[in-house]
Amino acid sequence: MSEESERITANVLTGFLGAGKTSLLKRLLALPSLSGTAVIINEFGEVGLDHLLVEAIDDDIVLLKSGCICCNIRTDLKAALLSLFERSRRGEIPRFSRVAIETTGIADPAPIIATLSADPMLRHHFRVGNIVTVVDVPNGLANLAAYPESQRQVAVADRLIVSKSDIAPMEAAASLRTRLEALNPAAEILELSETMQPEDALFLRDIHDAEARGAEVARWLRAETRAQDHDHRHDHSHEHALDTNRHGDIRAFVLQADTPLSWARFGLWLSMLLNRHGGEILRLKGLLDIEGNDSPVVIQGVQHLIHKPMHLPRWPAGVTGTHIVVIARGLDPALVERSFRAFNGLAPQATGLAKSA
Repeated sequence: MSEESERITANVLTGFLGAGKTSLLKRLLALPSLSGTAVIINEFGEVGLDHLLVEAIDDDIVLLKSGCICCNIRTDLKAALLSLFERSRRGEIPRFSRVAIETTGIADPAPIIATLSADPMLRHHFRVGNIVTVVDVPNGLANLAAYPESQRQVAVADRLIVSKSDIAPMEAAASLRTRLEALNPAAEILELSETMQPEDALFLRDIHDAEARGAEVARWLRAETRAQDHDHRHDHSHEHALDTNRHGDIRAFVLQADTPLSWARFGLWLSMLLNRHGGEILRLKGLLDIEGNDSPVVIQGVQHLIHKPMHLPRWPAGVTGTHIVVIARGLDPALVERSFRAFNGLAPQATGLAKSA
């Protein structure tokens, strides 16, 4: 299963304690389109899936009515994934085409993503799909203020689910959405109440889906506009200054280049940046204009790890040049901007600053 198209997509479902991960997972597993999903959780008892259970295969694995497989982590993630894969290959459990990994409420998801991306055995069989983070309106802003783990869960997400908006004031939901856009302008934000049915696109539509690639990249590019809008609304307000101190030093910014980049020079710059600051770079997504290429190259990564670059068949309508969205903790965007431009032989920006959220 070394071919890209044959690898199993691994989705990560995260969110702070009480955000609503369990509710979302239950509703997703009930969808017919997700019937070939294996689910890895920490404890069966902590995830209310009882009404979905069909039979227990052993102490660690149960089958659900939907046809999904639910696996209890007794050792570590790598062992659980490889055990599921081998047992499926031997016919001991049903075949699955996707795996969903639910983290604990206080987990930093970056190590999980790193395990999936860096371990040679896992990388041979699995690839990282959408990372979905659930944030509830009643407690979301307070959790972001108090817990770095909550901030990191938001920063690495591809999809942000705003939950429980139906039991909170409208202004609270709006304030949370504004904060989420500032922390991760490249993620799609969806509101989901207890009565709404989630779409299977949360797991099924991602950068690996050829039909979805253009929409995914367009979303990343719109992050630049959101970053500029956020600056315009808040940069000179006292309220924003207080908010920044209260929520720590995670921020998003955009690197741009109007002229094509040398792949060798860019790759060396990125390697040096991640070698020195990979722990601070929570998420990176970009569209690159590379010398000698008629179409753009997509890159994305988490901390020290960059996924395999991907070529788009054509440029998105109206888009030219390189655009890289960086979500980092404790890094000065101006310093990253200057190193990017200097190392890649680009003229300095007139302002000397990256566009920042």
